[in-house]
Amino acid sequence: MRDVRDVGERPRSDAWDTRPEEWDLGAEGAYASAEETTEASTGAITADRAPQAVVAEAAPHTAGAVRAADAGSADPARKPPARRGAADPVKALMHRHRELCERAVDPLEIAAGLEAHGLTDRAAARYRHRDVFSLAEEMYARVPRDDDRPPPRPAPTGGPREHRAWAVLALLPGALCAAAVLGLRATEGRAHLAVAVLGALAVALGLRVALGRGPLRAPAHTMSARVWTHWLLAYALLGDGLLRAALEGGPDGPWPLATAPVLALALACGPAAWCARLFAVHARRRLAASRGFEEFTASVTPLFLGVFALFLAALAALLALTGALLGAPAVSLGAGALGALLLLARLLAVHGARRAPTVVLGTAAAAEATALATVFAARLPGCSALVTPVETLTDAWGADAVPALVCAPAVLTLLIHATRTLTRASAHARPPGSP
Repeated sequence: MRDVRDVGERPRSDAWDTRPEEWDLGAEGAYASAEETTEASTGAITADRAPQAVVAEAAPHTAGAVRAADAGSADPARKPPARRGAADPVKALMHRHRELCERAVDPLEIAAGLEAHGLTDRAAARYRHRDVFSLAEEMYARVPRDDDRPPPRPAPTGGPREHRAWAVLALLPGALCAAAVLGLRATEGRAHLAVAVLGALAVALGLRVALGRGPLRAPAHTMSARVWTHWLLAYALLGDGLLRAALEGGPDGPWPLATAPVLALALACGPAAWCARLFAVHARRRLAASRGFEEFTASVTPLFLGVFALFLAALAALLALTGALLGAPAVSLGAGALGALLLLARLLAVHGARRAPTVVLGTAAAAEATALATVFAARLPGCSALVTPVETLTDAWGADAVPALVCAPAVLTLLIHATRTLTRASAHARPPGSP
């Protein structure tokens, strides 16, 4: 950050004074001296109008006062300082955000925190600063510390070993899913069922490990969001086959599993982690170079949309590859929409916005469950009309149209929300995934 204003002009030791609205001691002494000089000159003028005896008696004292007043008026450089406001607004602001100032490791965190509390560049003018960034620099510089040196920065989290660790872990779900698919294709009967169950558990465990490290690690991902995510993935594996069997009057036995789109989604954890890191690193750099919130938003919005488009391209390539290898349709629209939805939800959770992803994921899961439930409920007497919407949709576009129709509006909703949320400075106050 550049162009720091007034940093160092006020002593740091009084930043947490318990009386932030009072005068500085130096200013009080200057104002007291000015008042004493004024009183002395007033006494001298009054003495001129007093009787001669009184004037003669007070002459030794008033003469010195008059000379002091004349000397003060003759020397412009010794005029008393101009009186400033009765409070230090920056100090008062620091008291309101004391915890933010104490835990910040750089001015960017203070600027992002102020923005999160609604302070804009226009409001920063009340504190005699051009923008919130320069105001945050002064607040950071005035935080009292044991010495004049800034606190040591935390150790960088992107060292070579850790970088290799999360990069390898991001490939773990795809590797486990590929092994499970190979096992399913090589077994039959009870062994087939056992491999399916063990493979699903292994992939779920690998996904949990991969999301616990690196740029996709969320500080506090709610349990409900995990439940909805697992439901959506389970539907991607089992839902389409079950829906087809239910529409045909079944299922009378095991139905086919959609292994190709699930394998593509598991392999997409690697590109998702790289895209999340790319977005976080470049957004942090642009935050350091920006001089205003509007400038930062304007520079990060195309970055976010470009990263999202890059992930969609990688996911489409993986869907086409797995489809060609396993004899499935070239690209599954439902799996593509689900992958985009899961990436947006995870990015929002990583950067601190957890409520909206949970609500949207829960809504999508409930819609898929409702589509299945209506097919089975239509078998009840007098309820045959319930199956009409799902049957019409699948006859026209196939069973894959249900997850596509459910996830597409959810993706659009989260994309609009993420464009407004992830392009704010407060979303990048700390490295993604930091506690």
